Amino acid sequence: MAPQQSKSDISFAGNFAASAFAACVAEICTIPLDTAKVRLQLQKKAVEGDGVALLKYRGMLGTVSTIAREEGLSALWKGIVPGLHRQCLFGGLRIGMYEPVKNFYVGKDHVGDVPLTKKILAALTTGAIGITVANPTDLVKVRLQAEGKLPPGVPRRYSGALNAYSTIVRQEGVGALWTGIGPNIARNAIINAAELASYDQVKETILKIPGFKDDAITHLFSGLGAGFFAVCIGSPVDVVKSRMMGDPTYKSTLDCFIKTLKNDGPLAFYKGFIPNFGRLGSWNVIMFLTLEQAKKFVKRIESS
Repeated sequence: MAPQQSKSDISFAGNFAASAFAACVAEICTIPLDTAKVRLQLQKKAVEGDGVALLKYRGMLGTVSTIAREEGLSALWKGIVPGLHRQCLFGGLRIGMYEPVKNFYVGKDHVGDVPLTKKILAALTTGAIGITVANPTDLVKVRLQAEGKLPPGVPRRYSGALNAYSTIVRQEGVGALWTGIGPNIARNAIINAAELASYDQVKETILKIPGFKDDAITHLFSGLGAGFFAVCIGSPVDVVKSRMMGDPTYKSTLDCFIKTLKNDGPLAFYKGFIPNFGRLGSWNVIMFLTLEQAKKFVKRIESS
């Protein structure tokens, strides 16, 4: 008989703290790639008089170097403060709640491996809950990252993260902090399912291969797999989310989708694919490697 699915070894508070810490470490390391991704996604076609399309940003490395050259290295970390706010809330909730919610869906008497469908359902649930709480932090992060593309001499709307929160509430109302909540829930629930369920499934599969054990090598391969599935599945909704948050002229998710498709073509939904995979792949590797160690540390503290 297969062994019963093990429950979480640490408390929910411990899971939340370990998840938030791991997500913040990954965010700090990879936000330059995220800034490049946002700039590429927000970029629209500009046409000269002779009809030649001009694109300021080209490719991940080109975008990173252009931002660093024109705006300074610090511009690559623009949005890090709300980014860390976001990871503390969203990362802590979506990752920290995954095991308890997964165990809830399979039931306390479940025996053996958890079905992939239950893993996906659990990750969809925690992703949706987490981003509903954390949407304001995501909005401010994107707004600050988008600010750098303004021409020289044009005044910036926000002086920092806290100023951005207060300015948005004052000028646009409290509800504006949840701008793009529809595509953001879709994007983050889908990507969360792609990340957590695929990491869980890939890790489970690798551990059945002779010679592999629950160590950093397994975590690395599982994290890369999670990042690849996440970017392939989540890119279209990610582009719509970034455009809606960075450009308030869009009337709705559907309006943004139609205008993007009409003006920039279907490939626009995979704009920034390489930096997005570079970012999500490295983000997942760093996050899961850190998470596994953080959970071991928390377990030692709680058992002592």
